[in-house]
Amino acid sequence: MMAPKFGTSGVRGLVTQLTREVVTQYVRSFAKQCDTGGTTYVGWDLRNSSPSIAETVCDVLIEEGISVKRCGVLPTPALAFAAQNADASAIMITGSHIPSDRNGIKFYTTHGEISKHDEELITQGLDGLAGAVSEPGVLDDAHALTTQQFVERYTKCFSKDALAGLTVGIYQHSSVARDILMEIITSLGASAVAIERTKEFVPVDTEAVSAESQRRFADWCQKFELDALLSTDGDADRPMLTDASGRLVPGDVLGVIASLYLGADTICTPVSSNSMIGQLAEFNEVHLTKIGSPYVVAAIQELQRKNPQANVVGFEANGGFLLGFPYRAAAGTIAPLLTRDCVLPMIATLAAAKDQSKSIAALVSGLPDRFTAADRIAGVPTEQSKQFIAALADGPDARGDFFDVGAPERSIDRTDGLRLSFTNGEVVHLRPSGNAPEFRCYAEAPTADRARELVDHHLKKIQNRLR
Repeated sequence: MMAPKFGTSGVRGLVTQLTREVVTQYVRSFAKQCDTGGTTYVGWDLRNSSPSIAETVCDVLIEEGISVKRCGVLPTPALAFAAQNADASAIMITGSHIPSDRNGIKFYTTHGEISKHDEELITQGLDGLAGAVSEPGVLDDAHALTTQQFVERYTKCFSKDALAGLTVGIYQHSSVARDILMEIITSLGASAVAIERTKEFVPVDTEAVSAESQRRFADWCQKFELDALLSTDGDADRPMLTDASGRLVPGDVLGVIASLYLGADTICTPVSSNSMIGQLAEFNEVHLTKIGSPYVVAAIQELQRKNPQANVVGFEANGGFLLGFPYRAAAGTIAPLLTRDCVLPMIATLAAAKDQSKSIAALVSGLPDRFTAADRIAGVPTEQSKQFIAALADGPDARGDFFDVGAPERSIDRTDGLRLSFTNGEVVHLRPSGNAPEFRCYAEAPTADRARELVDHHLKKIQNRLR
């Protein structure tokens, strides 16, 4: 089994592999290699394994002379926001959307989410010995203050009637944001309906929502007469939003609607995002990156250096949204936050619907007709996925045999995995997951049904060939 390592966002691995020794090595290396500011905010999600890992994290930080603000269960963006406000670092224990037999650790320096360079430094320092510390750090509990700051980020900036008249369902499951979302939504004037709170951990992947789940969403929307249904992944850095019929709004489409509402003029987004972004005249620049928030953050920071006046944002196909400029809302200014946030894109989309007297479905239908779909095959080792993709990338005949879209290939993009565009306007994109042993497939087409068909068809072909 592969040892825990950095993926697209943080260190991930099986719970059985995230031993006290392994966690200690990563946290100690972070403390020695990165700028912590002398204080680290620590939070965790609702997985059964998270509290014990958090205890180890706190112990190691204190041993290294770093003071700890123990924040408990809360959203990753809430933790990052509190650390940013205090010029401190942060560590979040979460496996995000992956199953509960796995977990992970996300690191933030005083400058925000760690970069790929920081990841290299931490990895290189894993075998370092503990150095002498003259005085241990101090442990304080900071859950209430940290969550309050995050709630007020929205409730003190949007008007109190920003969502008045809307009825919004909150699919609570085991999301760390389930109570915070209820509070924010009602504070902004909407009626909120709590739906299906669970004790056990539910691995909600906002990029791969099952047909069964979507049927339940439709039933809930009809039963409770909802204008929209909201939810998040486990650590609440990825949003999930449906229209009044229960139809899921893809994360990159949600990102576009939110960007338009916020007045963004420059977009940073992974190559897997819906290409209709480039057709919108409101965006002066669109920069495509590898998949993973560290790449999006790096692109935003580079653009900010070149043009500090740009209203730049980033978002991913999973819906994670990064605000790169101060947004002046009706009642206050929302500060930039360069980590995935689930709340802002959902509030902005609901507010846009309210302001324009439109349904969520109408907002979506007003965008260019390009549709995406995504899914994955679980249990495929990363190296096996890489070898499969490499064989296709290096073999025109192999690609011609495998990709079955009824049209010749037009171009190949190897920014992240293998992304093929065809002369009929369709796109198929294959890549290994950076977080788990999964083979992911993305597709884009002129209709939603065709995009889904392309994903299902090519994943079935992959399964047959990997047997």
